[in-house]
Amino acid sequence: MSEYNLSLQNKVAIVTGASRGIGAAIAETLARRGAKVAITFTSDSSIDAAELLVKKIKGFGTSADAIKIQADLRDVSSAKHIVDTTVQAFGSTIHILVNNAGCAGQPKPIGTITIEDYSSIFDVNVRGVFFMTEAIVPYLPKNGGRIINIGSLGGRMGFPQNSVYCASKAAIEGFTRCWAAELGPQGHTVNQVNPGAVETDMFKGVPDEIIQFAKKMTPFENRIGLPSDIAEVAAFVAEDRSRWITGQVISASGGWAMY
Repeated sequence: MSEYNLSLQNKVAIVTGASRGIGAAIAETLARRGAKVAITFTSDSSIDAAELLVKKIKGFGTSADAIKIQADLRDVSSAKHIVDTTVQAFGSTIHILVNNAGCAGQPKPIGTITIEDYSSIFDVNVRGVFFMTEAIVPYLPKNGGRIINIGSLGGRMGFPQNSVYCASKAAIEGFTRCWAAELGPQGHTVNQVNPGAVETDMFKGVPDEIIQFAKKMTPFENRIGLPSDIAEVAAFVAEDRSRWITGQVISASGGWAMY
C-alpha cells in the first residue's frame, strides 16, 4: 500500500451501523488506510454480514484490523458497551468516531405520526448520536480526534411525509457545529457528511419515478450515489490532512444539494 493509503495507520475508529451500506463502505475505506475499526450492528440478521466484513478487513494486512459489536443505540447503555469493547480490543485511545447508524421509518403525513414513530427515529438518529459521542470523548487522543456525523440532504430539504426523519438529520447539524466549537481547542474536528440518494438496501423498493427524479436532480452523471462515494468523503475528513476543516456540513450528493 502507498503512503496515502496508510494515512490512518494505527488509528482506531468506531463506525456505527457498519454491517452494510454506507457504514460498511466507510469501515472498509478507513481500514484500507490502515485503521483498526470497530463495526457496530443491531439485528441478528446482520451478524453474518458483519463477520464477513471483519474477515475482509483482517485480510488487508498492515495495521488494519476489525471487530464486530452488536448493540442497539436505542438502548442508552449501548454507547458505553461499544466504547468499552473497542478499548479492550484496541487500546485506550479512539481516534475516529463515525456516527452512521440511523433509521428512516415509513413516510407518514403529519396527523398520523405516533409517539412510537417519533421515538423510533429520534432515539437512534439523535439521542444515539449524542450519547455515542459523549461516551467517546474521554478516549480521544490529546489532539487529532475526528468525529464524523452522517446526515442526509433531507436535513436541509423538505420532503413531504418525512418530517420526523428530516428533522432528526437537521438536529445533528446542531450537534456538529456545537461540538466543533467545544472540542476544537483540544485539537479535535467535528464534521457532517450529508449523502443524497445512495444505492443501499434502504433504497431497494423505491418507486422508479422517485429514482428517475433523484437521477435528474443529481448533476454529476445523473446517477444514484454509491456507498463508496460517501466513504471517500468520510475518510478524507478522518485524516490528519483535513485538520483545518471543522464544524462543516458537506453535501456528498453529486450536486443535488449545493451548500
